[in-house]
Amino acid sequence: MSAHAKYMQRALQLAKTRWANALPNPSVGAVIVYKDTIIGEGFTAAFGGDHAEVNAINAVKNQDLLKESTLYVTLEPCSHHGKTPPCASLIVEKKIPKVVVGCIDPFAQVAGKGIQILKENKVEVITGILESECQQSHQRFFTFQQKKSPYIILKWAQSADGFIAPKHKNEQKPVWLSNRYSRQLTHKWRSEEMAILVGKQTILDDNPSLTTRNWYGKNPLRLFVDANNEIDDTYLILNQEATTFRLTKNKKTDNDVLLSFENIAQEICDYCFTQNIQSVIIEGGRQTLQTFIDSGLWDEARVFEADINIKDGITAPKLTNFQKVKSVVIDNDFLSFYAHK
Repeated sequence: MSAHAKYMQRALQLAKTRWANALPNPSVGAVIVYKDTIIGEGFTAAFGGDHAEVNAINAVKNQDLLKESTLYVTLEPCSHHGKTPPCASLIVEKKIPKVVVGCIDPFAQVAGKGIQILKENKVEVITGILESECQQSHQRFFTFQQKKSPYIILKWAQSADGFIAPKHKNEQKPVWLSNRYSRQLTHKWRSEEMAILVGKQTILDDNPSLTTRNWYGKNPLRLFVDANNEIDDTYLILNQEATTFRLTKNKKTDNDVLLSFENIAQEICDYCFTQNIQSVIIEGGRQTLQTFIDSGLWDEARVFEADINIKDGITAPKLTNFQKVKSVVIDNDFLSFYAHK
């Protein structure tokens, strides 16, 4: 591994440290190197806070060393005034002579302008180091900027014989197919996304709270499809544990979002884009999941297969136009990851 790749790999590790907290900003990692020694590191603070480059620069005890150092950053330094001043200008101000960039920012207000500012001020810029890994790290941000849509993750658990639930049950609560470790992992995933979505039938059948109660982390924004306002406040999804919006044909409250339901998956994606909701994990039910699959509006699927058979039940969704990325074993569960082609 080259020196550039080694330090960019460290920047990627930093980007993943607290990336969920940075949303809707991309979680960037930055490393400052002086004579083959790391003297400063940083990652993007919570939304509205300092960017990775600022935190890395501030971490350097002897600021004079910046004039002889190299900055490694996973995403092109910003060039515009947002919640914070432009990082490109700070790099020039601190007289950092070389910047190594993982990937170019697709955001229209940056998109090469940060690099342009650096070069115009005699800063040496190297691009494309671990580019695909950096793009993967920033995939939610890239999808949102390039497709004008949130990054959509589908998630469900199914039995070994291909069912997600029995046809009939006696209680209004979930029938757990996956084990407790898999369920805890699901709660971790919830904490990493901006929103979670389910359909009406999942609420009627399971009465889920859709929180991160089995993991330390923020609750996602809760969205649920309820065209005719059938869900009342006796259901857990309408408790006060997390902000919640109903997607409906009949807007009655401030927390109701009016949609036409002519192309519901696209309408949900469009709504999320207008609200700067950059990622959504969809956890059910079958109809809601299949609607997004059939519309081609998904980016990733995470499917648990449990070591049990139901024999007769609600069939699992059917993915189309996909490639399998990897599989892992979690105790007696088999977890597969899929990407939309």
